[in-house]
Amino acid sequence: MMGTNFTVSYVVAKPDYPFDVTDYRYRHIDNYSKLNYNTISYLLEMLNFTTIFIQRDSWGYKAPNASHFEGGMFGDLETGSAELGGTVSYYTADRLNIVEYVSIQSPIEVKFILKAPPLSNVRNLFTLPFEANVWFCLSLVSAVTVFILYVVVMCEEKYRQNFKKYDIVEYIKPKFLDVAMVQIGCCTQQGSDTEPRSSSGRIILLIMLLLMMFFYTAYSASIVVLLQSTSNSITTVYDLLYSKIELGVEDIVYSRYYFESQQEPVRKAIYDTKVAAKGRKANFMSMQIGIKKMRDEFFAFHAETSAAYKVVMDLFQEHEKCGLTEIDYLNHFRPTITMRKKSPFKDHIKVGFRKIHESGIHHRQINRICSKKPQCTSQRGTFVNVGFIDAYFPILIFCIATSSPVNSLFFYQSPLFIYYLTLFVGAIEFCDRGEVA
Repeated sequence: MMGTNFTVSYVVAKPDYPFDVTDYRYRHIDNYSKLNYNTISYLLEMLNFTTIFIQRDSWGYKAPNASHFEGGMFGDLETGSAELGGTVSYYTADRLNIVEYVSIQSPIEVKFILKAPPLSNVRNLFTLPFEANVWFCLSLVSAVTVFILYVVVMCEEKYRQNFKKYDIVEYIKPKFLDVAMVQIGCCTQQGSDTEPRSSSGRIILLIMLLLMMFFYTAYSASIVVLLQSTSNSITTVYDLLYSKIELGVEDIVYSRYYFESQQEPVRKAIYDTKVAAKGRKANFMSMQIGIKKMRDEFFAFHAETSAAYKVVMDLFQEHEKCGLTEIDYLNHFRPTITMRKKSPFKDHIKVGFRKIHESGIHHRQINRICSKKPQCTSQRGTFVNVGFIDAYFPILIFCIATSSPVNSLFFYQSPLFIYYLTLFVGAIEFCDRGEVA
């Protein structure tokens, strides 16, 4: 090209940080521009261009009723101020009229990132240790043993004169409720203060205790495992909309544009109800704040994945890097470099980009700039805090039990006590989860 001037327009969305492609401390800042800066520099040097750089703070977007792009990189391409857009961009219908996409697709992706939620957030842990058929068999066996023991106790009452009476032992009364309470004591490993008179009744009671001991051991072991388990119940934009997870978006120009311009019903509902709900401040935030909320809360953060994973590796403990999930919200192809339409240098640039890609220079830049998803190396053996949401079901049983008229104390069976108890549990859960169930 004999030193012909060639203008390239770049987007630097975060000018507070130095745009220094040799400083890899901040490689996650404006990485979509830094990724291609060296690649384009090598290309233009190979073609013997004299490079002129233009720095913009936005890609430039077209208003709904406008006929031209308002400034930014695409404004430069539309007016002819620049020949090449040095920052990758997505395919959109309005851009196809003024630019051509000339390079290999970039690995830059913008998605929701979240930690797989604890299983207790979506399911009741206390019903999960056994399958449905195991619960059915356990109920059936319990009912059969209660019936057999009841028959034995009835026979003992009929022939009670044949049994020796000991004052220190209280025998089971021939009432079905008393027999059922013995079975409940076996299930909960609490035992019973009454016992049968006959050897046959005691054998039945021993079998019940042994059976429930094995069930209790398996149940307790399963609960411990389930407390450390995560759920894969949130994998689509529908799950994001209809789950209780909170959403946040990186405060950057393209995120605001694409979220505000969404017309697809589910994605628009996500923006209107969870990102920018009426009466609340929109959940646009910095990368650091969003990643910290994702680490500490039930939270999904929308950001460029490579930059987000760089912050994740800096802030997360090793065991916290396990279970990271991505959900595509924008639903676009991967971005590429754009060039002014009908540029006389189009063929030279296209062939040059292919040579750069085949020689491995582009792949080298990807490895140096882009951070990959962290690997899970220590998923097991971590300490897990048990919150009130994990114990919500037992607390609910306690609330129901205290409201029962069986309790003889007036205060504990009064509606006022139940109201205060429920309010107390709700307040604790509000502090634990940020909402009242």
